Amino acid sequence: MKLSQIKSQLDSMTEVNFLLPSGTTVPAHFHVTEVGQVTKKYIDCGGTLRNESMISFQLWEAEDYDHRLGAAKLLDIIRLAERVLELSDLEVEVEYQGDTIGRYGLDFAGNNFLLTARQTDCLAKDKCGIPTEKPKIRLSTIAQGPVCTPNSGCC
Repeated sequence: MKLSQIKSQLDSMTEVNFLLPSGTTVPAHFHVTEVGQVTKKYIDCGGTLRNESMISFQLWEAEDYDHRLGAAKLLDIIRLAERVLELSDLEVEVEYQGDTIGRYGLDFAGNNFLLTARQTDCLAKDKCGIPTEKPKIRLSTIAQGPVCTPNSGCC
């Protein structure tokens, strides 16, 4: 989900709710402690230089159980970050503390922002010998010899 899409959703909301992939709601007293743009420059396992930029939100919860971050306040925080940091309209990643800091993608459904599970991946499958698509084989072309039947003793 891009930053512009989040702002569009917030325009019509009063409350902000985040759901973890498990369906558990991030406690309502969460804080957004950071909004920023993160740039990652790296070389993948195939030797290709890559640059990746995204917007990062960090969610944090303290013991101030009466705290509630409304949609208008979050929109104000985002607009300030856009102005001061000159943010681009990039995909948003959310950091949230579980057993360790989890990094999530972001989606929206109903009245909730959904923290989506992210996976690692090989970006150089062609250089690592990993097929990008599973080959499709007709089983009828494989069975050239005698076919195994029940009670034939072959299986």
